[in-house]
Formats: sequence, C-alpha cells, structure tokens
Amino acid sequence: MKREEFAALAAGRILFLDGAMGSNLVKAGMPKNICTEAWILEHREPILELQRGYRDAGSDIVYAPTFAANRICLKKHGKEDQVRELNRGLVELTRQAVGTDVLVAGDITTTGELLEPLGELTEEELVQVYREQISVLAEAGVDLLVAETMLSVEETRTALRAALEETDLPVICTLTVQEDGRALFGGTAEEAVRVLQAEGASAVGVNCSVGPDQLLPVVEKMKQAAKVPLAVKPNAGLPETDRQGNPVYRMTPEEFAGHMKRLVEAGADLIGGCCGTTPDFIRVLRQEIPSERT
Repeated sequence: MKREEFAALAAGRILFLDGAMGSNLVKAGMPKNICTEAWILEHREPILELQRGYRDAGSDIVYAPTFAANRICLKKHGKEDQVRELNRGLVELTRQAVGTDVLVAGDITTTGELLEPLGELTEEELVQVYREQISVLAEAGVDLLVAETMLSVEETRTALRAALEETDLPVICTLTVQEDGRALFGGTAEEAVRVLQAEGASAVGVNCSVGPDQLLPVVEKMKQAAKVPLAVKPNAGLPETDRQGNPVYRMTPEEFAGHMKRLVEAGADLIGGCCGTTPDFIRVLRQEIPSERT
C-alpha cells in the first residue's frame, strides 16, 4: 500500500484496529520473561486463533506480532541474528490468520535503549537497527508499518526516519503517554502530532498506558494540531494487581466502547485496544461506532 492509498482509505471514515496481543497470549499460556516473538512461532495456534478473532470482530488492520523483533531487543534473548527469520515468519503467520481482506501492519517499537544524551545509543545506530527490521517486514509483504508504544517524540522521529528511508509504506506512529499527555522520556502527544506529521507520518496518536476514560483532553489537544488521522489504542482501563502479581483489567467492552465513542467525537480516526482488550472489545466498537463520519 502506498501512502496516498492509505490517506484515501482513511479519509472521512473510522478505521478499526485490533486489540491486545501480549495480555491474551499470557492467558493462552505464554510464560513471562521469554522471547515473545520466538514463542509465538513455536506455539502458533494461540496467535492464529486471536488474530482470526480480530478479523471476525471487524478489524480493518491487524498488527503482526513483530513488536520487539529488532536486533537490540532480541539480543537480550541471544537471538539477535534471527531478525529476518522471526519477522518474516510472524508476518506470514498473520497473513495466514487474516487472509487478504484485512490489512497487515508490521509492528515495531522502542528498543529500550535511550538515545544520546540520555543514553549511549546514537541516532544513526538506532536508524540502522530499525531499517534492518523494516526491510524484512516490507519484503515479507506488510501493507503498512506501525511504530507503537514509543517512549519519546525523538525516538519515534528516528523510527519514522528509518521507515521512510527504507520503504514507501504508510507509517502510523503512536506513543505511550501519561494522563496529561506527556511521553515518558520526552515530548507530548500534541508535540508528537506536529513533529511526526511534518516528517511524513500517515497517522499519529497514542496507545497503551492509560484507559480511554483518561484520554479525552489528550485527544482534543492532538486534534487541534492534526493534519493527518489520529490513532487511539488505549488499555482496558488502569489495571489492578491480583495475588500473583498479574494485571487485571476490569473495564468491559461496553464501557470501553462508550468512552471510545467520545474520543471519536473528539477527533480519533483509527481506533482499537491495547492491554486487556480482546476481540469482543473490537466487536462492540464496530457495533457502537459507525465507520463513516457524519
């Protein structure tokens, strides 16, 4: 898909994203503190069932589970030489699950290493890390790219630069922000919109961290600056912790959809869910929110 095609697709309508991957895979038996991407390829049925669930619920775009399949993150598991194998395999698995009627997004995220001067990683080093992963995702046939759960505007700008240098695919950029719209390591959601749309992002927004009930002022501020579609993919509310230390999300699909409807009225164009959401959340979103803007 070309960037112009994505812009035409998103014009005047709501696009429905998918929901959580990680929290659902944990429910399906994925252990903690392992290489998620490798585990998925070794245990294919949970992701196939989940992604088919999102397809059937009405997702227009499903994310391939390539989230942390970059060289820096994979090195923590001794798999830094498996960038090509893992990314290609996960894209193929996603396409097997959803077919050709749903767009498949190649998913990239923060490496966990801070850029200079906060850390030791240079911008050029980070660009090359992202370009390596992105080149495989493009070769594997993704329809677009998503840089999600990013921690700063500068880091996201670097990921976007790598994507635009490597391919002509559309790029959606979403940061994880606090309730006041601030990113964890620099910048705000409003600043992210201004900077990233100017540098070529096809859509900009927020994901993870907080629930949709906390994002109305953030989306309103982003809308004031936005010339591209806004993507909003929050958690199912703030989690509680059970006796085993696991996060528990209490928000129901109906409650989630009610809050998301207000965010759409405030300007959100691409909507889905992050941690704690399931195909049921996407199904209710499709039922409650018209795909065409009035």
